[in-house]
Amino acid sequence: MKKCLTFLLMIFPFVALTAQEEMSTKDYIETYSDWAVDEMKRAGVPASITLAQGILESRSGNSRLATKANNHFGIKCHSDWKGKKIYHDDDADQECFRKYKNAYESFKDHSAFLQKYNRYAFLFDLDPTNYEDWAKGLQKAGYATNPKYAEILIGLIERHKLYVYDQGVSTEMGDTHVLADGSIRNRVQPGFTDNWVIDPYNREIIENNGRKLIVARGGDNIISLAQEFEMMPWQFYKYNDMAKSDSIQAGQLVYLQPKRNKADQGFEKHTVEEDETIWNISQQYGVKENKLRRKNDLAKNEEVQAGDVIYLRTNADGSSFLGLF
Repeated sequence: MKKCLTFLLMIFPFVALTAQEEMSTKDYIETYSDWAVDEMKRAGVPASITLAQGILESRSGNSRLATKANNHFGIKCHSDWKGKKIYHDDDADQECFRKYKNAYESFKDHSAFLQKYNRYAFLFDLDPTNYEDWAKGLQKAGYATNPKYAEILIGLIERHKLYVYDQGVSTEMGDTHVLADGSIRNRVQPGFTDNWVIDPYNREIIENNGRKLIVARGGDNIISLAQEFEMMPWQFYKYNDMAKSDSIQAGQLVYLQPKRNKADQGFEKHTVEEDETIWNISQQYGVKENKLRRKNDLAKNEEVQAGDVIYLRTNADGSSFLGLF
């Protein structure tokens, strides 16, 4: 009887370990989505990409590297790694992988790894919501050897709706409402679609061409507006066709939603006045600058001149513009 009891005590840890349930992909997303969003805000790596890579590389947190080394992204040691190591069979036997104190270090190092190496530099010039090109870029840069790596990441992002987190949402998806234009209503009851109130500072929100906007005040800047409206800085740059070097000017129209592909009905043409630019006209009518350029056969950096006629709803040749908005 004593020998039997000793034997049971010896095997009990193994039995407990094998009986332990693995983390589901849903649990993984709920556990680590906040960190993915934080890293997106800090380092510029789309949260959807971080989460998809974590799911794939760590098998939703259940791989040996994740459980034994807190390595969620399959990052190998490389010659400059000074931290702890773990050896694991991958493309070759017993390759050296990085070992972290906790999972949070792994998420931070994932961003640092992509920022550090030149072969990934082009990724940070992409639109931060363009997860498809990010996935393809990672494969092109050699992040993984699987020829279907990009396809797998994109599939994970779309299957689990990870693109929601690229809007800067760190709450559970049940507390999030995705608008038809891809923007996010955050911190509202599920299914709530009316009376969108986002300004706690009594700033007047107006509407132009079906899009909400404000008139900038003196002292406004991208960071302060992002904090005030609980949005991401890149959203202001993107929605207003601004470069990162551009600044907000008092009296400037600042869109809180993506502009449309054409002007509202009744606004067919615009005659350019002195000192007007295609960007000014874009803001005035709530139309994306690149759509105006396409309608009027204007090259990327080509500017308009006083007296030019700019078509706002149809192409310059009179053909209809096929747009969603």
